Amino acid sequence: MVAVTVDGLRGVEPYLYYEDGTAALDWLTRVLGFREVVRYLDENGAVAEAELLAGSTRVHVAGGATAYWEKSGVQAPVGLELIVVVEDVDAHHAATVAAGVEAEAPQDKPYAARTYAVRDPQGYSWTFWQPLPADVELQPGWHEVRP
Repeated sequence: MVAVTVDGLRGVEPYLYYEDGTAALDWLTRVLGFREVVRYLDENGAVAEAELLAGSTRVHVAGGATAYWEKSGVQAPVGLELIVVVEDVDAHHAATVAAGVEAEAPQDKPYAARTYAVRDPQGYSWTFWQPLPADVELQPGWHEVRP
């Protein structure tokens, strides 16, 4: 299965984890000139997820990195995840499992994506991502903010 472009999401996109998502967004936009597309705030008003554009490349940012990975049983620090956009995440998952790789079943996420993730032999996290219709409900306490 080859990476594709679906609904503006391209092939492979970086997903960066920061302890302070708000500070990261400020720095990436102010210093590097990235353009903020959207941010999703948690119930405390902190950045949970965000999307930026670096030219035509989408860059994903998440705040609270240590807490996220600790809940997943992964020892921090983890600063990078690779997202591969596919047309059919369930078919991709089935092919991955058929190849002998253990992977949790795909799940619908509150940010309009159906995803599953695997780790490669070096330990890198690869998330396979299928965009869903934009009317997916955000998880309780989240708010979408567009500049």
